[in-house]
Amino acid sequence: MNVITRTVTLPDGRTITIETGKLAKQADGAVMVTMGKTMLLATVCSAQEANPGIDFMPLSVDYKEKFSACGRFPGGFLRREGRPSDYEILISRLVDRALRPLFPDDYHAETFVNVTLYSADGVDAPDALAGLAASAALAVSDIPFNGPISEVRVARIDGRFVINPTIEQLKDADLELIVAATLDNIMMVEGEMKEVSEEVLLDAIKAAHDAIKPQCKVQLELMEAVGKTLKREYCHEDNDEDLRNDVRQKTYQKAYAVAASGNDNKHERAQAFKDIVDEYLATIPEEELTDERKALVKRYYHDVEKDAMRRAILDEGKRLDGRKTNQIRPIWAEVDYLPAAHGSAIFTRGETQSLSTVTLGTKLDEKIIDEALYTGTDRFLLHYNFPPFSTGEARPSRGVGRREVGHGNLALRALKPVIPNDYKYCMRIVSDILESNGSSSMATVCAGTLALMDAGVPISKPVSGIAMGLISENKGKNYAVLSDILGDEDHLGDMDFKVTGTRDGITATQMDIKVDGLSYEILENALRQAKEGRMHILDKITETIAEPRADLKPHVPRIEVIHIPKELIGAVIGPGGKIIQGIQADTGATISIEEEGEIGIVEIAAANRDSIEAAMAKIKRITELPEAGKIYSSTVKSVMPYGVFVEFMPGKEGLLHISEIDYNKYATIEETGIKEGDTFDVKLLDIDKSGKFRLSSRVLKETPEGWVEPAPRPAKSDDKPKNRERRRDNRDKSRGQRDRQ
Repeated sequence: MNVITRTVTLPDGRTITIETGKLAKQADGAVMVTMGKTMLLATVCSAQEANPGIDFMPLSVDYKEKFSACGRFPGGFLRREGRPSDYEILISRLVDRALRPLFPDDYHAETFVNVTLYSADGVDAPDALAGLAASAALAVSDIPFNGPISEVRVARIDGRFVINPTIEQLKDADLELIVAATLDNIMMVEGEMKEVSEEVLLDAIKAAHDAIKPQCKVQLELMEAVGKTLKREYCHEDNDEDLRNDVRQKTYQKAYAVAASGNDNKHERAQAFKDIVDEYLATIPEEELTDERKALVKRYYHDVEKDAMRRAILDEGKRLDGRKTNQIRPIWAEVDYLPAAHGSAIFTRGETQSLSTVTLGTKLDEKIIDEALYTGTDRFLLHYNFPPFSTGEARPSRGVGRREVGHGNLALRALKPVIPNDYKYCMRIVSDILESNGSSSMATVCAGTLALMDAGVPISKPVSGIAMGLISENKGKNYAVLSDILGDEDHLGDMDFKVTGTRDGITATQMDIKVDGLSYEILENALRQAKEGRMHILDKITETIAEPRADLKPHVPRIEVIHIPKELIGAVIGPGGKIIQGIQADTGATISIEEEGEIGIVEIAAANRDSIEAAMAKIKRITELPEAGKIYSSTVKSVMPYGVFVEFMPGKEGLLHISEIDYNKYATIEETGIKEGDTFDVKLLDIDKSGKFRLSSRVLKETPEGWVEPAPRPAKSDDKPKNRERRRDNRDKSRGQRDRQ
């Protein structure tokens, strides 16, 4: 083995080690990245040739966490790792988005990057090392790659920036970002914040970049040490320069005219662009129009269309739909559109539309998290759906993909900071995108805000979101920042920068860069322009509904929360759940209990107030302590000659003496007519020192005229101490006389 290692030191002195040459040597590149007890194996394999007809980069990135890494068994019947969790998908996307722009434009071989967590102690978060591991595996391979890159997490804790904080430290952060960058340029940013300013966000990105640069330099050293500075040769494109020039010459002006026409109808504009290439193809003799030539024409025309759109913006300031660079598309919104939903809203911005609903539930509706390093529950869920009809596509829907998971997570992070920490409901937002022409995740944020307020969820402030674009040339020396980008401006542009927030600060962001040379000046201008757009959109939101509804809608289940001593949780549940199931069956309420410290938190939910109060009364009867002077409903459990034993609280029994039944003087208990199972009210008169209960039903009845309360019998126990004392004195006298004799 030729094992080579390199080490990089973080600002706080912790170290990260990259090792290659020991494991997975048949892969094109493989490294083990270690930080503390956290170890990630990254491998990369790329085909030597591209598949026929491929004109894009077929990259697959998979991040996987082994349960054995932290000494756990996977859940489920098979007890083995299954489909990727949402968390693993999100980390895979973070790495993919950082790597993808840096492969050569003409490299089309299938490439697979796998990053696997093999060891973790739950102290250091492994996701912050995944990008470094993937890039290092590419660095020690012969696969063409314009890197290296690295990713770090930056968090602001107590006012200072911390690089790759521990999982425990993250709990105290008011800003958390994952940043990916090369030595010179930021490539990707994603994270959430608690209403921080644009200046703080920019400072966090700079702090992350400063920490990334040494990690990139170490990879270059590693690349040189393993002798992989020269990458493989490849030829994945067949080009015809004469055809390329001919396509450009005959189609550019037509494409520019469409790009600068200001047509704000997406489908009409797309058809106009398509007609241009169809006209060109019609000029080629049929015998010369092979499938290969047709594919080349379309590829060259795509470049023409891209250039025309970019030149119209840079030279004349004309966007595809006629807007100015900082102009937001027309907005209309509506709440309470779906009468049976707990909360609903439509948010439409240009040709992008979200129909969002909010459903409120109990603790039983929480999402259960069972991942390698993270277990628990989640009370706030957001699901984003992107059906094919939203873009007019005639194809089947194949379920939730990685894109849907990523967009939903961004919207969730945007709204999470304004949800009250102690809100007793479980919440699920579902955003269905009914129309799409760019920025659908930001439409989800806006529609989600409206739906939450329509449902009566007391969010602290409304949140809006906007997607910013960029058209640049000469490494950013000439550029235009675009507000509220269209789908085509995202596809043909250089940046997709999403920013969400309240009037007081940013709550989440996601940025993908597609070019080199993005300066901090451009980022600063983009953030300033994004703030202006967010404020405009917030005005539209508050015009629709200014604040959360004062109360929930009539058909929303009500929830009450009561606290009970921890030791009484078992009494409420009962053997095999018998008691709690009986309460639910009798009242129609849904009950859940959670233990927290020394108390039990009981949630009671029902569609009407009567059911909740009935359930609460039953639970309080089980959990409350007997109180002298209170009146209780009792049930006769056994009959004795001197009285009856009654249960006046669950598990609490006392003797109702024959003299305390009523004002009659009974010779025998049979004369009372009381039998087992009878119910009546009793008053708890007293609880003696031994814990016995003195009960009476007589005191609850009207006193007969002339009734004289019998004098209390002298307690025999009062004489006993005196008798004992007298006997002791006599013994002492006798003993004294014997001693004198």
